[in-house]
Amino acid sequence: MDFSPGVLILCSLLCSVAGQAPVVSVEPRTATVRQGESASFRCQVARGAQPIQLEWKRANNQALPANAKTGPDGSVLTVANARPENQGQYRCVAANSAGRSTVAAALNVKHAPKVHLTPAGPLRVRMGSPVSVECRATGRPRPTLTWKRQGSTLQLVTKETNDVNTIQWPVVHPEDSGVYICQAENNEGVTEVKVEVIVEGQPGAPVASVGAAEMTVVEGRTVTMECQASGSPLPVITWSKLRAPLPWKHTVVGGVLTLTSVGRQDSGQYICNATNIHGYSEAYTQMEVESPPYATCLPDQVRLQPGDALRLQCLAHGTHPIHFEWSRGGRVSLPPGAETTRDGKLLIAHVKLSDSGTYKCVASNQIGNSEALAKVIIKA
Repeated sequence: MDFSPGVLILCSLLCSVAGQAPVVSVEPRTATVRQGESASFRCQVARGAQPIQLEWKRANNQALPANAKTGPDGSVLTVANARPENQGQYRCVAANSAGRSTVAAALNVKHAPKVHLTPAGPLRVRMGSPVSVECRATGRPRPTLTWKRQGSTLQLVTKETNDVNTIQWPVVHPEDSGVYICQAENNEGVTEVKVEVIVEGQPGAPVASVGAAEMTVVEGRTVTMECQASGSPLPVITWSKLRAPLPWKHTVVGGVLTLTSVGRQDSGQYICNATNIHGYSEAYTQMEVESPPYATCLPDQVRLQPGDALRLQCLAHGTHPIHFEWSRGGRVSLPPGAETTRDGKLLIAHVKLSDSGTYKCVASNQIGNSEALAKVIIKA
């Protein structure tokens, strides 16, 4: 049976549509509403073989929230009385006998800030101790965070990192007692959360402080750590080391701890304790002892025949990271084909008579350097 060209073209189009997966779009692609308002998205089919089934899902394949409903044909998604947890992506999934396709829409819910303090308080702290309180807030738009003291309009100096604003006292005094307020604000509102700080201790109780909270020193040096303490009567100052005795080469005079010829084993936290009849106070210094490298070669002398493989290992003790560099004595460069590795190896797969000589490894770190020599003898 013969068909006219028009009939063939129409058949081709119908057959193509009959076997075509759905093509869909969504309007709007992004919706922004205030908390309590409603938002709707419409999923529209551009083409594809019928019947086409439409379904809405969360982007993570979780079920729709209880306040989200779809229309009779599944094309319209409505989120009523939007809440902050409704924010995110929603996907319209279209499926027919030929396949499926997905298009996403995003819902933004603007809401006033919610604030959380860590610790929540009230905080009872001993006079002279360090204290910090973290303030975190969620909200859209992203809220700004500030701290103030109740009864004052002055904004306090704080430390802000990412979404956390921290108020800190390295050493608290009785006059620091009070109620402090973290305020979070965006265009949707202002939220305040309070924390009470109660500083305990009698007026004459000790308050200890150290000259440096952290120090890095070089092995073999003499180190002094100074501790001062206020209080009445004048506190007695003693020094100790966390989880270890003080180094045997130490003296304490007038609150000053002196360590002679320190080694890496002396690294750690040192504690100054000030005590009188009203109580005690502690202050801490963290000391790290770094050492220059000490290099050796294994082996330090080797005898080979031409064609043998040469393997030298440079080892070094000291503060990491340690960098290794090989060279050859007599201002002669390393032989062609010589390989060096980051961990201090020197490799020559097949040595020649001309490879005889002295090889030098230099190990270096941020403190200093050290060298070691290896003698290579090659005879036929």
